[in-house]
Amino acid sequence: MRQFDFAIVGAGMAGASLAAELVGDARVLLLEAEDQPGYHTTGRSAAFWEECYGGPEIVPLTLASGAMLREGGFLSPRGALYVGRAGDRLKIDAFFDRFGHTGVTIERLDRSGLLERVPGLRDDWCDAVWEPACADIDVAGLHAHYLARARRGGAEIALRARLARAERRSDVWQLRCEDGREFGGQILVNAAGAWADPVAQLAGAKPLGINPLLRTVVQIDVEPSAPADLPLVLDISGGFYFKPDNGRVWLSPHDETPTIPHDAAPEELAVAEAIDRFEQVVDWKVRRVERKWAGLRSFAPDRAPVYGFDGAVEGFAWFAGQGGYGIQTAPAAAMLMADILLSRSPSGAVRMIDQSLYLPTRFG
Repeated sequence: MRQFDFAIVGAGMAGASLAAELVGDARVLLLEAEDQPGYHTTGRSAAFWEECYGGPEIVPLTLASGAMLREGGFLSPRGALYVGRAGDRLKIDAFFDRFGHTGVTIERLDRSGLLERVPGLRDDWCDAVWEPACADIDVAGLHAHYLARARRGGAEIALRARLARAERRSDVWQLRCEDGREFGGQILVNAAGAWADPVAQLAGAKPLGINPLLRTVVQIDVEPSAPADLPLVLDISGGFYFKPDNGRVWLSPHDETPTIPHDAAPEELAVAEAIDRFEQVVDWKVRRVERKWAGLRSFAPDRAPVYGFDGAVEGFAWFAGQGGYGIQTAPAAAMLMADILLSRSPSGAVRMIDQSLYLPTRFG
């Protein structure tokens, strides 16, 4: 049985980024249940970095990650608009109250400012929050970058390695996969995304209530073609978001349907809702739906991520519950988690981030 310092369950963005941060100091194993890493959530992301996404508790992770993503060439400027109708003015006021002291860059736009950025906007949309720093993320490139760093550092990546049993004996985790392969690890790290609670149960840890929520995205062909410089457009009330992609539009009804961990597929009702909401925003003609897909966004009960050692099971750590912001916060989150696992003082971009906000022991 091969032995490792850290055995990480899940090779999506969370597991891959963490492995890349650990390999210089430890022997690392990545266990991936699918034929390829990132098959579920990572490979189905809407691919944007947006400073306010996830709420004020996530902003420090997002801002700390932004510089690293830009320096690596993984971001392309986009800009974001949270749009509202006349009746949404209080919501937009509340948005400024909520984020005004977090360090994000936001400003208010009126109807004329909106029309400059969103042609064909229907008459009732008249108020907005403009976030100029929003950018597209090269998700595939970022994920490949972390996997390559992990491999160069000596990490082993085991594919089709769905965990079936985890037992801790003499301070070592004895891990058995469904196909019979066995591994040993000093520390077991749960980066299993939507499967985080089931993996915890295999290890004898109490589930934290990390629940997967279904999110639908469709690619539509529109007339006129979507301008290349169209910003990410989000409903201040949470009813939709859309962005351009090579003349097409990526569109979501911002759905959050509770579900079980599985290979997610889009629901036709959600697709229809997305198109109906889109047509209430702009006067563009939807010619056809070209693609549709769904992913799972997994949240802890308080919707903040969970980073750190379990409070009851020795040698078991959580790196999960990262919702829809796990990709845009990946650089900072991985650095923060590596600091926790290696018992070292935080430095660099994550030095000022309060780790206690994300510890699993906050749930008791």
